[in-house]
Amino acid sequence: MSDALTYRAAGVDIDAGNAVVERIKPLVKRTFRPEVMGGLGGFGGLFDLSGRFKEPVLVSGTDGVGTKLKLAQQLGRHDTIGIDLVGMCVNDVLVQGAEPLFFLDYFATGKLDVDTTVAVVGGIAKGCELAGCALIGGETAEMPDMYPPGEYDLAGFTVGAVEKSALLSGEGIVAGDVILGVASSGPHSNGYSLIRKIVERAGSPLELDLGGVSLADALMAPTTIYVKAMLDLLKNQTVHGMAHITGGGLKENIIRVVPEGLGIALDASTIVLPPVFDWLMREGKVAREEMWRTFNCGVGFTIILPRDAVSAASALLAKHGLASSVIGEVVPAQGEERVHIG
Repeated sequence: MSDALTYRAAGVDIDAGNAVVERIKPLVKRTFRPEVMGGLGGFGGLFDLSGRFKEPVLVSGTDGVGTKLKLAQQLGRHDTIGIDLVGMCVNDVLVQGAEPLFFLDYFATGKLDVDTTVAVVGGIAKGCELAGCALIGGETAEMPDMYPPGEYDLAGFTVGAVEKSALLSGEGIVAGDVILGVASSGPHSNGYSLIRKIVERAGSPLELDLGGVSLADALMAPTTIYVKAMLDLLKNQTVHGMAHITGGGLKENIIRVVPEGLGIALDASTIVLPPVFDWLMREGKVAREEMWRTFNCGVGFTIILPRDAVSAASALLAKHGLASSVIGEVVPAQGEERVHIG
């Protein structure tokens, strides 16, 4: 008997990797834009910027989906977690007014399961379609002994561009500007270490009905991708600043784009917790302050704009299927504490 070793015997199945590539090719191709050069299989993704911008500023972003992955794997739901991955990246570059141009993903697992991998990448492709960006590359890594059976990890990377003159830096924000909160689909991809602890302590009632939606469905709702609506808004309305509400919640994200010397005052009465957040707060006995700094609390994105632009902005967002409402305003800073919620 030969004692010769093979890559397959060591735990890496090249044929399975090739099968994944063949199955995802049509999914990926649907995301391509006219600027994409070449197809899958190259050592690098090519994207032609010529003719699109006069003075382009490239804006890049990278993220993962945190321990929401654990819940996806526990439930065996792999088809939407890729949307989360794209959303977390493209919504970030959007804050500076950038249009996401292309996306790359990294998928790593101990043993490659073709169906699971295709489902995950299919979700990534769907997210790219929703964002209008091209999935031009990625890496599928099979690494024996690095991950427990059935588990995988994800990371995403995006590059966007904006005209230098249209770069949204927050410098135009002034006291009296209004903060318009745009609805989220749920917790998006933040706070899941706390969420999973609350669910576990409650006895994992994942089929619990929360206003017609199961707890499992509410927690797995994919991150809202705000790109097309916000790019439309930027073309048609005066916008002074934007913030993507991710880790740090409402308490820590909006202030990131507000210049020194200014603060924000949020009206807690205008932020009505959707059922999933209300359940998490009650079941986990989570303090209101902890909710503000952990979750988006139903507000996934915020826009800072002049008061007289609010009505038109809300109407435009509604055409894109996004609910919005005024949740606060920009105020002169008072002391070291620049964020007030009351």
